[in-house]
Amino acid sequence: MVWLTGGALVLCVAMIAGLLALVAWQGVRTFWPRPIVELRLHDGTVVMGQVTRVETRWVTAADLGRLAPAAARRVRARLDARGRARVRRRLVRTGNFERTGEHFRWVDDDAVASETRPPQGLVLERLSWGRFYGVPVALRRDDRVVADSPRAVIDALRHVPHGGPGGDAEGAADWTIEMRTAAGDVVPVALADVVRAVPANALSTVGRLRVYGSRWKEFLTAEPREANSEGGVWPAIVGTVVMTLLMSLAVVPLGVCAALYLREYARAGLAVSAVRIAINNLAGVPSIVFGVFGLGFFCYIVGGSVDRWFFADRLPNPTFGTGGVLWASLTLALLTLPVVVVATEEALAAVPRSMREGSYACGASRWQTIRRIVLPHAMPGIMTGLILAMARGAGEVAPLMLVGAVKLAPALPVDGVAPFLHLQRSFMHLGFHVFDVGFQSQNSEAARPMVYTSTLLLITIIATLNLSAIWLRARLRRRFVGAKF
Repeated sequence: MVWLTGGALVLCVAMIAGLLALVAWQGVRTFWPRPIVELRLHDGTVVMGQVTRVETRWVTAADLGRLAPAAARRVRARLDARGRARVRRRLVRTGNFERTGEHFRWVDDDAVASETRPPQGLVLERLSWGRFYGVPVALRRDDRVVADSPRAVIDALRHVPHGGPGGDAEGAADWTIEMRTAAGDVVPVALADVVRAVPANALSTVGRLRVYGSRWKEFLTAEPREANSEGGVWPAIVGTVVMTLLMSLAVVPLGVCAALYLREYARAGLAVSAVRIAINNLAGVPSIVFGVFGLGFFCYIVGGSVDRWFFADRLPNPTFGTGGVLWASLTLALLTLPVVVVATEEALAAVPRSMREGSYACGASRWQTIRRIVLPHAMPGIMTGLILAMARGAGEVAPLMLVGAVKLAPALPVDGVAPFLHLQRSFMHLGFHVFDVGFQSQNSEAARPMVYTSTLLLITIIATLNLSAIWLRARLRRRFVGAKF
């Protein structure tokens, strides 16, 4: 049994560590600039872009019809006795969606006649239509040519304004860059629509680090674009933190008061036993049920009543009678309430009885004993419940889909306009953002790296909030050494 339980623990730790390592590795490498390749196929087609994924698969004789003719001939020559051959293919991000109708393309290695890395290859990250790949031909300001060679254009772009986040949209309005695509066409691209121009094959290590840092800065501080598959997640960061803090402010007082009554005041009996059973059962209710309850009770009943009493002039447009950060926080507070109640009860029970009796012997009342002796010594256990509640609540998605989380929020729940905290507003949440980008995006391949990066950011935020609570709990433990929980 010792080896069995120890092995199970090792297996669980290995699975958690492996999952975190996968998310961290995929999330960290998302923004690293990759080289631009130019693949010339045997049928004369030229494919230019960045390789995002490589995979090897088994191909049988029945699958040869789905390959390009040149690739099929080479694979047929490699078929083994079982009629199979291993084929390597690469997923190339080709961009130029407005011209090709696709963002990505699979290319089999057997179909490639030659492969090069054009030294003047340039990728333009745009506000719309995704990325554009090509070789710069000329840079124009109005009708005047400023640079007329690839090298001169790349050098001039360092001093030309762009129209992306933090850029000079007005200054970039009269600038145009002409790009030669893999098909040989010359296409003008307005710099007002360009977020970043990256000569991926000409970057030094320092240059790659600058692009990498610039992309991370955009991701953490900008708003999303391209159906959330590009840009930043700043609104989702703000929404996640605000919702988690409001949930904590709601669940801790309610949970602590409920636990105090059950442990210190209520007499043992059928009613108290029923309440404890109900609290334990509440922890097993599916989270989507809480979302339905929050939508019906908080949004429609409570919010609708608030609208009729205080915002009648705005009806039929609801103010509080729809999803918002306040109702989402209260819904998740109910979801995590059993965790806080159980942890607080255990913490109160762990306070030595001698401390209570000593307080009573000094003439203190029951409330004075609870406030000055019991609660301070039980605080580390209460903080443990808060940590568990924050960890669960911050990662929940299903209830939020019904009570306030949206794909794109027009305004933040916290801003510089009075009253600064807008409880009625819908909000973005990193958990919902991961679900939306991973399963609802039209361009799933472009969104796939963002799933890992957003997941890594969500884990980091939850870990930061939990570490802050753990630090506070450690300070309380040092203050009340005899009340460890």
